Amino acid sequence: MSTLQKKDNTKVILIGLMLAILMSAMDNTIVTTAMGTIVSDLGGMEQFVWVTSAYMVAVMAGTPIFGKLSDMYGRKRFFIFGIIMFMLGSALCGIANSIVQLSIYRAIQGIGGGALMPIAFTIIYDIFPLEQRGKMTGLLGAVFGTSSIFGPLLGAFITDSLSWHWVFYINIPIGIVSLLLIISNYRESLSHMKQQIDWAGAFTLVGAVVCLMFALELGGEKYAWDSSAILGLFAGFAVLFIAFLIVELRAKEPVISFGMFRNRLYSTSSILALFYGSTFIVATVYIPIFVQGVFGGSATNSGVILMPMMIGSVVSSMLGGMLSSKLSYRTIMVVSIISFLGGIFALSTLTTDTPRYLLTLYSILTGFGVGFSFSVLSMAAVHHFDMHQRGAATSTNSFLRSLGMTLGITIFGIIQRNLMNDSLAASFKGMGQAGHSFGDTREALSPEKRVLIPPQILDKITDALSSSIAHTFMWALVPLVGAVLVVFLMPNDRIVRKAGNPMKQQG
Repeated sequence: MSTLQKKDNTKVILIGLMLAILMSAMDNTIVTTAMGTIVSDLGGMEQFVWVTSAYMVAVMAGTPIFGKLSDMYGRKRFFIFGIIMFMLGSALCGIANSIVQLSIYRAIQGIGGGALMPIAFTIIYDIFPLEQRGKMTGLLGAVFGTSSIFGPLLGAFITDSLSWHWVFYINIPIGIVSLLLIISNYRESLSHMKQQIDWAGAFTLVGAVVCLMFALELGGEKYAWDSSAILGLFAGFAVLFIAFLIVELRAKEPVISFGMFRNRLYSTSSILALFYGSTFIVATVYIPIFVQGVFGGSATNSGVILMPMMIGSVVSSMLGGMLSSKLSYRTIMVVSIISFLGGIFALSTLTTDTPRYLLTLYSILTGFGVGFSFSVLSMAAVHHFDMHQRGAATSTNSFLRSLGMTLGITIFGIIQRNLMNDSLAASFKGMGQAGHSFGDTREALSPEKRVLIPPQILDKITDALSSSIAHTFMWALVPLVGAVLVVFLMPNDRIVRKAGNPMKQQG
């Protein structure tokens, strides 16, 4: 698809794209930092993971669909749709009065986010010549880094100075500016490439994931594991997943092209994206909860603690991009997995007596390890494909990372909840009503309410919370062990520079 742009408009369009990406990327880190305060206000400690997972399911469903819709009918209209949906979801999140409502509204945000991410990068490839695309996509990557660094602090400042509602309202002015810049400056031709959208594949995959998530979330809590409701959800997952595999093998334009997985570099980089996503989401969600619930800090303390991990990820992401022309993808990912594995293992040793500086060091190590994957895995995914396949390769890699994050926050959220409930039940056994009256974990997440809890009760709550989070990090090592095996299966491909040629690929 071609575009009709004046050269002086491309910079303005780039600013509009960067603002939209900033809005989408920063929202996750802002909300994560404010989560302790949100749970303290709205309740729903058992369901708070749905605030994150609902967003990610919607993004996961929308990413491949909006990518193909933009090929068929134009980038501009669907990018504008994404901005409007994201702003609408943000406004609704700000007025939510329960965790359930907030989760539903976050799904609306996710629909918008699913349109913003893939289309923004595609517009860059449309409006900039080949020699400038690397620099421009690097700028969008820098936006991710900036949002990762300042998002936690901004979220903490807004939560403590105003209220958690404003972590959502702040998206609206940013979205409006981005919307005006794109509407007034971005022009595209009416020539588009017709494709078939694999609706059946998208619906069966998302349906299978949702069935699995509800089965895991409700099983053993609201329903017995052998109840008809839970067994029905597991059966629904099995049927829909099998249907998805059948549909994808027959589809002309599948959501996930299995043919691409015959390439070993692509298949290993995609599987690594899945494993890395499922573990990294645990750190971003539970480190702030640990700080507020165990250390007794405010949202600002959570943001300050989370920021070193994000700085580490930005540094290694940039370093991975620079090293990709000097070292093989596998060599870089060996460094990545060692750091990531070490960081998560260190986090699994957290206790109520862990000093803050150690938590900061563990966070930096974790962020440094995962950051390489942000740049290296995306480059590895497209290494062997031409321009007509790179969009599908990139979107599938992003899709699998989102899938890993969705499954990770659901599965590990259940593990943490069950561990915490068991620990609380054991701690308050025999204390009668006195224990139950203060046995609400969300009270410990609010500095104002925390001071009202008797010390002996607070100690039991913080011990239970600390132990459950530490053991959850230990379980999060499981996908990383799989990632170690996959890293060593990667081929030795790398980008090489030669005299007379700006860049070639080796492999």
